[in-house]
Amino acid sequence: MEQPHFVFSIIIPTYNRPEQLRQCLESISRLDYPKSRFEVIVVDDGSPEGLDGVVESFAERLEIRYLRQSNAGPAAARNTGAANARGRYLAFTDDDCQPAGNWLSVLQAALETNPDCMVGGRTINLLADNPFASASQLIVDIVYRFYNANPEQARFFASNNMALPAALLAKIGGFKPAFRTSEDRELCDRWLYNGYRMIYKPEALIYHAHDLTLLAYCQQHFNYGRGAHHFHAVRAARGSGTIHKEMKFHANLENWLIYPFRRTRFPRAFLLAFLLVVWQVINAAGFFWERVRFTLKERADSRWIVP
Repeated sequence: MEQPHFVFSIIIPTYNRPEQLRQCLESISRLDYPKSRFEVIVVDDGSPEGLDGVVESFAERLEIRYLRQSNAGPAAARNTGAANARGRYLAFTDDDCQPAGNWLSVLQAALETNPDCMVGGRTINLLADNPFASASQLIVDIVYRFYNANPEQARFFASNNMALPAALLAKIGGFKPAFRTSEDRELCDRWLYNGYRMIYKPEALIYHAHDLTLLAYCQQHFNYGRGAHHFHAVRAARGSGTIHKEMKFHANLENWLIYPFRRTRFPRAFLLAFLLVVWQVINAAGFFWERVRFTLKERADSRWIVP
């Protein structure tokens, strides 16, 4: 078997965000990890204007490649990166993220101690003055508290901060391109279903700069709700779990509604709590919208079935 050229391949899906991508690559160029031991693969998911110029500007500082594909979503872009990777481990982040200097060092230590594990880290919001970005970060924090209460038996990592052995990702079939959102939830669930573990290492830090408006915040969580419906349908079909535990999570007000008051002061805590209520409503709307669409499609398809 051919030996990997690198310890890590960092894979970054991107779409039409040149400045965010530049800042991401700038932070990667400052990692305290030997540059001879990792490569960077930027996968352009069909941006109207090519981003090759941004990538080429880092050619002297990083072992970096630029791949371009027709727009197919982040899951497909990550698979494109994985298929072209030459690293033993794959580290995934997003174009609006900036890894801390020791990011790869922390991930490698965890992966080499636990070679059959997926490792995920913590995300910190860089845009503290943006209430919508802050609310989205609170949601991530709440979800991680619920799913990763035992760091040695974690159950969910967002795809902007995860790493895993390349061979094992290929073995379980990679990301599912049919998921335009919730592709990370589906991957984590399938990873566990196949008997592998997940370990949470909060010291593996990523700084996230997603500048949201109210409309973008609502669209994001509506789409997450749609993705959640797709996720639970797939999960039920393979028998890897049910929706009941997640329903308990959403119904437990202490899990999410009280949380802003523990993290910040008045009156901002009220604003963030309100935005968490908006999240729950919009997320549920997306879920049931997708359920209606799915039901109508099933009925339409059944009309073509000959008895």
